[in-house]
Amino acid sequence: MNKIAVLTSGGDAPGMNAAIRAVVRYGIGVGMEVFGVERGFQGLINDAFIPMTMRSVSDIIQRGGTILKTARCLEFKTEEGQQKAIENLKKHGVEGLIVIGGDGSFMGAKALTDRGFPSIGIPGTIDNDLAYTDFTLGFDTACNTILDAINKIRDTMSSHERVSIIEVMGRNCGDLALYCGLCGGAEVIVVPEHPMSIDEIIKCLGCNGENNKTSGIIVLAEGAGRASELKEELLKRTDLAVKSTVLGYQQRGGSPSYRDRFLGTCFGVHAVKLLAMGVGNRIVGIKENRIYDMDIIQGCAMKKKFDLDLYKMAQVVSR
Repeated sequence: MNKIAVLTSGGDAPGMNAAIRAVVRYGIGVGMEVFGVERGFQGLINDAFIPMTMRSVSDIIQRGGTILKTARCLEFKTEEGQQKAIENLKKHGVEGLIVIGGDGSFMGAKALTDRGFPSIGIPGTIDNDLAYTDFTLGFDTACNTILDAINKIRDTMSSHERVSIIEVMGRNCGDLALYCGLCGGAEVIVVPEHPMSIDEIIKCLGCNGENNKTSGIIVLAEGAGRASELKEELLKRTDLAVKSTVLGYQQRGGSPSYRDRFLGTCFGVHAVKLLAMGVGNRIVGIKENRIYDMDIIQGCAMKKKFDLDLYKMAQVVSR
């Protein structure tokens, strides 16, 4: 291929800029012209193409978010929207597309490939909710951001002998809560894959009292409930002093960690190599510390398996 394009779609994630940088510089390095598409699939429809140079991606590897911006696009789900996107791609002579995003973004890449336009997906989402890859871009940085918050909140909870509920992102996947709860020493971890009743939560906090703990941390994934509602229930049913914190969008931002910069770079280079061979309909990931790719349909059909063993281990070491 002589011309390729790259876009970011869905929620932003630290490491996206590292992937964009790798796509642009490696692509140019092997003799390709590279376009950036602003605002995801909406940019394909609106013809928001930008010629990229080596200098276009200078000084971005350490930046969070995405320099290409991101947006959700309902129009692209229609046949007319997809056809218009392909027409704009062909107008610029683009022969292959790299899509950085989550499962919804991958469905967009698949739709283009189904219409004969080769596309490659790179997993960019802090939720780590894609089953085919061990880790997604942004997950490591988000975990570090959450851990920093847990550490600081614990200092205050210990000083005032209080329990704090920390609500983190994760509508359908509890990996952020699980990994951060384990590494942050949380007394209780609540995830959508393994619901806990209010009685079970109270029982866990009661064990803390038996162990002479006078404060505690509950890490709650947003898909398993709301911190404000759990706080009210605990205040009604116990004599605990309970506070709640919703971390919100700060989990998505910030300079990407070493891990996300490394993954973004490796994912981007691998994606360009696939397009250079004329291969489409693939998604890039990491499995057992090896960068690889697989069929986009098979990858998106895989069901994320919750690590119950890790969850049970977290319950034991929290006591």
